[in-house]
Amino acid sequence: MAEKFYMTSEAKQKAEERLKYLTTVKRAEIIERIQEARSHGDLSENAEYDAARNEQAANEGEIAELDYQIKNAVIIEETDDNSTVHIGSRVTVFDEEFGEEVYTIMGTTEADPMKNIISNESPVGAALLRHKKGESVNVKAPDGEYTLKILKIE
Repeated sequence: MAEKFYMTSEAKQKAEERLKYLTTVKRAEIIERIQEARSHGDLSENAEYDAARNEQAANEGEIAELDYQIKNAVIIEETDDNSTVHIGSRVTVFDEEFGEEVYTIMGTTEADPMKNIISNESPVGAALLRHKKGESVNVKAPDGEYTLKILKIE
């Protein structure tokens, strides 16, 4: 079964735009650079050719990854139901060590831990899902287990 990628419709649109750019504009630019490098003769010691081929491989890898994510995207529907934590929720929690923290739970493609946007697959995100305001949840993190109390769900 294919992996599911939870994302907002905006994130899916951005991924589709990026895919279009990579397959049309960037792919053509790289092919042009490869042809230019080939015209210089001996390819065995042609750093420009090697760099262009490496960039082509990276571009094709990103194209394949984006295509897979888009084909397996599950759009997060906006909802006013704040009775439990779900993907798309903004959750205020209390941690005894760090105090009050606010997390937004999104799919892996939109996670940005530096902005407290965490993945539904992260230890904290997975622990919070389907729980209600007032509940305490145990988070099993790589560095040990700790408890968060859910103060607010938006």
